[in-house]
Amino acid sequence: MTYLMEINNLGKRYDDFELSGVSLAVEPGCVVGFIGSNGAGKTTTIKAILGIIAADAGTVSLFGQPVTCGSAEMDAIKSRIGIVLDTCAFPDTCRVCDVGAIGRAAYREWDAAQFAALCDRFNLAPKKKVSELSRGMGMKLTLAFALSHNPELLVLDEATAGLDPIARDEVLDLLYDFMQDETHAILLSSHITSDLDKIADSVTFVHRGRVLLSGERDELLDRHGILRCTAEQLKALDPAAVRAVKTGAFGCEALVRRDGIPENWPVEPVSIEQLMLFLTRGEEVK
Repeated sequence: MTYLMEINNLGKRYDDFELSGVSLAVEPGCVVGFIGSNGAGKTTTIKAILGIIAADAGTVSLFGQPVTCGSAEMDAIKSRIGIVLDTCAFPDTCRVCDVGAIGRAAYREWDAAQFAALCDRFNLAPKKKVSELSRGMGMKLTLAFALSHNPELLVLDEATAGLDPIARDEVLDLLYDFMQDETHAILLSSHITSDLDKIADSVTFVHRGRVLLSGERDELLDRHGILRCTAEQLKALDPAAVRAVKTGAFGCEALVRRDGIPENWPVEPVSIEQLMLFLTRGEEVK
C-alpha cells in the first residue's frame, strides 16, 4: 500500500527533550489521531514531517516519496497538503480577502469559489482583519485556506485547542465533509480526546517523545478495560495483563488487557482519555 504519509523511527534531540523512535502511517480514507499531553513531542514530529525542522534520525515519506528538510521533493508536494497549526499564521493587518489573494499567488490549484464559500459558512467577512478575529475565527480562516487548494492530506496540530464546543463541532463537521472523498486522509494532532472519539480511525499516543500505544481506535478500546479490585486481587493477576495501576484508599484501578483477565472478573469499558491518563499518570507494572 502507498501511504499518504509514513514515518519510521523518527528522532530529534534538543538539550531538554528527545523525540525517539516515533513511527506512524496515514493511509487514504483514514483519520489518524496523534495524541499526547502538551510537550509530549507532537508538534516536533509534525514539524519534522513537514520539513520545518530536520530530523536527526528516521525517515519521512509523503505520497510514497522519501523527503527531507529543504528537499526539492518536499517543495514539489506541499500543494498536496493542507496545514493547520495551533495559531493563525497570517499577519494581523491582513484582511480575509487578502488571505484569498495569498492563496491565489501561492497555489496553482487555488479554488477561489471554495474559499469564498467556506468564509461565508464561517461568517468570515471579506474586509475583516486578522487582528479582529477571535482564536476560533482565526482557526476557521486557517482551515478555509488549507482546504481551498484541493489538498489530499490534512495535517492539523492542536487546531481545536482553545475553541468553544460549538466552534469545535463546526471544525469537525468540515473534516467529515473533507473525508467524504476516500482518497483523502487526516493526521489530527490533539490532546482533546473527545475530538478523536468522534472522528479518528486509529490512534498513536506519544509521551515524553516516545510512542506508548498505537493501533486502530476500536481495537485498542476493545482490547483494554478498567478493573477495580483489591491489592490482593491485583497480585493474583498475570503482570503481563496489567498495563498501569492507580492505587487509592478504597483499592486499585488498573488498566488491563481483557484477554489476560479471568472471564468472571468485571472489566469496565475504557475511553481514549482514560488510556492516556493511565499510561501517563498510573504506576507501571513490572
